[in-house]
Amino acid sequence: MVLNLPCFLPATPAGIVELLDRYNVETSGKSCVVVGRSHIVGSPMSILMARNTKVGNCTVTLTHSKTKNLKELCQNADIIIAALGKAEFLTADMVKQGAVVVDVGITRVDDPTKKSGFRLLGDVKFDEVAPKCSYITPVPGGVGPMTIASLMMNTLQAVERRD
Repeated sequence: MVLNLPCFLPATPAGIVELLDRYNVETSGKSCVVVGRSHIVGSPMSILMARNTKVGNCTVTLTHSKTKNLKELCQNADIIIAALGKAEFLTADMVKQGAVVVDVGITRVDDPTKKSGFRLLGDVKFDEVAPKCSYITPVPGGVGPMTIASLMMNTLQAVERRD
């Protein structure tokens, strides 16, 4: 992946790239902040967004919970990919008007009003941030289905390569 050679891409980052492509989100030359440095999402996401591809060509900043000027970096970002794993971490004061926000987080919180006894929250405080965004992904229903679709694409590619 790092060398841009044919390979199976991590499902969640691949799903996010596909989502940005399908919605024709312009990424070239944009500032992208990835919040979260995991080996599964954050790090590969930063590599994919920096690639010289249709969805890519971003100036990428990979951040994490200990980044000193995280709020300032996010405020200047055209695209924010929140993959930190902390419910409602990204708030409206961290997002500039017109930004694209991709919420990768999924945290279960107790909710006795739900049949399941819980509800899901993302890493973005959705109701507060959404009015500022040109695009924003919901939780649930945004990145999750794209991850599943990417897993299926990897499975299909594996079968095709086997033959």
